[in-house]
Amino acid sequence: MAATPGSILVVGDSLSAEYGLQRGAGWVALLEKRLAAQKMQRAVVNASISGDTTSGGRSRLPALLAQHKPGVVVIELGGNDALRGLPLSMTQDNLSEMTKAAQKAGAKVLLVGMQVPPNYGTDYADRFAALFSAVAKAHKAAVVPFMLKGVADGADPTKMFQADRIHPRAEAHPIILDNIWPELKKLLASPAGTAAP
Repeated sequence: MAATPGSILVVGDSLSAEYGLQRGAGWVALLEKRLAAQKMQRAVVNASISGDTTSGGRSRLPALLAQHKPGVVVIELGGNDALRGLPLSMTQDNLSEMTKAAQKAGAKVLLVGMQVPPNYGTDYADRFAALFSAVAKAHKAAVVPFMLKGVADGADPTKMFQADRIHPRAEAHPIILDNIWPELKKLLASPAGTAAP
């Protein structure tokens, strides 16, 4: 391992890829600013692609791990799986395999959870929301249960979203970062190769 700590690799979908936003307004860009402000020397690699699924992320991950040798991998995928009605077992399996691959490469993993609207049915919505924590627990990874806490569940959530009602507006992204930061900060503070409790 090099003397400088490994980079932070973000593998996500449109919620991390600044879809519909001015460049630099998304939570990943805000994370870079926060790290700099806190004198935490970490490169951030945003490998997020709008529309990506857990299958896409799983196929892209090995090359990303080899190229960037990250210290921390943030996996923000699954929302598009749900929008396409893909089997939950497939989403869970893909997230598990991504987590294992990242850990095998020496990185700590943070899973960023998502929830689906209630019109998907309570049973599906509950099982989808629970699978992120289940994967994290199985592999001793860190987890943020709901990326859009305080954004999608507010009194008037529509004001936090773009016209498509799927993608958050720029003013929502500092809240998203605040949801992710506490768990990410724990991983950055712990020695290499160990997971946050």
